[in-house]
Amino acid sequence: MPDKPLSFSATCALLILMAEDREVSNPELKEKYGVTVTGKERTALNDGGFVTSRRTGRSFSHVLTDKGWHHASELVRDGISAPGTGFAAAAVKALVGNLQRHIDRSETSLAEIFGRVEGPVSGVHESSMPETTEETTAEPIAQQSIAQQSIAPPPIERVPASEDVETLIRKAYAQLADRPNAWVSLTRLRPLLGHAPRDVVDAALRHMIGLPDVRLVPWENQKTLTQADQEAAVVVGDQPKHRIWIGA
Repeated sequence: MPDKPLSFSATCALLILMAEDREVSNPELKEKYGVTVTGKERTALNDGGFVTSRRTGRSFSHVLTDKGWHHASELVRDGISAPGTGFAAAAVKALVGNLQRHIDRSETSLAEIFGRVEGPVSGVHESSMPETTEETTAEPIAQQSIAQQSIAPPPIERVPASEDVETLIRKAYAQLADRPNAWVSLTRLRPLLGHAPRDVVDAALRHMIGLPDVRLVPWENQKTLTQADQEAAVVVGDQPKHRIWIGA
């Protein structure tokens, strides 16, 4: 039985939990956003498997499930169809509906955009930077530039794919996709490619990502990846991609 469509308010609650990317209690939600996930919204999100809620003290805390992340990615890709009126509803629909442009352009995922970074982002603090003095010469700056170039990520490889391997990939995808526009994990797809060499398959996938009817993305919730998922990923540039979508 297909999932019952979420109401606009339940959809907004799902998006808030996606943006927080952590377990959030109702008192926190009330203080930060002026809302709580209760009543019909909580029941719909729990029954649909989008959110897990647990009692903490006299209230509830909520966290997005893997299915919730997947549904959020569908909302970004297809837009919010649940009815909502007024400028606030229009703004939510506009922002969510146009987020896909950034994802396509930067080849990132929702998990990377909203995921919480553990530890400092840059690893360099102002207190650890050397003071600039009049004795600074061009030589250290040149050395620094060379060092920065040496750790820069490699460019995305665009290798022409073998037509036979690309056909194998498309047939395997069609065999695994249970509905149009479904995402298929490379963990399930690779075993259906026979004895095609790993490097040839990877080259074909890197070529196909440049085609208009193909998308390769990282897994939305990186914490749920298994060892098999990590090994099946194809690295494009410096980013592992775990799932493929091929349009009709």
